[in-house]
Amino acid sequence: MLDQRIIELYDEYTHRPLSRKEFLKQLTQLAGGAAMAMSILPLLESDYSTAALTGAKRLFTEYITYPGVNGTTMRAYVARPKARKRYHAVCVIHENRGLTVHIEDVARRAAQAGYLAIAPDALAPLRGDKVMSEDDARQLFTQLKAEENLQNFIRVFDYLETRKDYKGKAGCVGFCWGGAMANNLAVQVPALKAAVGFYGMQARPEDVPKIKAAIQLHYAEMDDRVNAGKDAYEAALKAAGVTYESYLYEGVNHAFHNDTSTARYNEAAAKLAWSRTLAFFEKYLIGKGSL
Repeated sequence: MLDQRIIELYDEYTHRPLSRKEFLKQLTQLAGGAAMAMSILPLLESDYSTAALTGAKRLFTEYITYPGVNGTTMRAYVARPKARKRYHAVCVIHENRGLTVHIEDVARRAAQAGYLAIAPDALAPLRGDKVMSEDDARQLFTQLKAEENLQNFIRVFDYLETRKDYKGKAGCVGFCWGGAMANNLAVQVPALKAAVGFYGMQARPEDVPKIKAAIQLHYAEMDDRVNAGKDAYEAALKAAGVTYESYLYEGVNHAFHNDTSTARYNEAAAKLAWSRTLAFFEKYLIGKGSL
């Protein structure tokens, strides 16, 4: 198991203005030398070559575009069962590196569960379909305008209404940066039925009374940065009478669901959290608990 200080350093590097040069310098110090640091680095960074192709041959998949704000074009990955019928939708929202093959795989997992899954790329208006390194993608995130970006994600639900395979109810699930977006979409999209946030920053407590969706939250015990807002958010949800569930997974780190990140992935927690996510969607998009 890696020194927790190394995990926390990587979290700082990926979420705060810490240059790669400074990150590698501090990693070398913590690891006890450059050679050891270079051997640890692949365990920290995502290896997308390991991303599964969950059910790819048994699903219908495509890339689509839809109108963004100010004349921009949004791009998204879509997956659903092959049968030509209508499905309730799940919007899958990526981390702070744009749409990756890992998030596409998560979308296929939702599709295998019987949903029309759509995974937009927040960076599409800036990069088109250009493939970037994680470092370049994270840097491009600094150029996103928060309100325009939020509107681009809200517009995905308008796009769904134009599809013949959409059944009419939608939820969302987001991870890290996308977890925060899931919480904000719950505030901004009254028609949203269910929102699931994995280790994502919370919506502002004063905005919580606007939420109409059911909320499910997944937190990592070792993720102090995100967990700092956990209690205030849950208190606001409870005070506003919002239906919600919250889970804290012991002994795991931020990004525990990302199976392309060796150092942080925790199989048991990831599988449990995903099973809870699917049960939540079944209840609020399909079952008797539908809002």
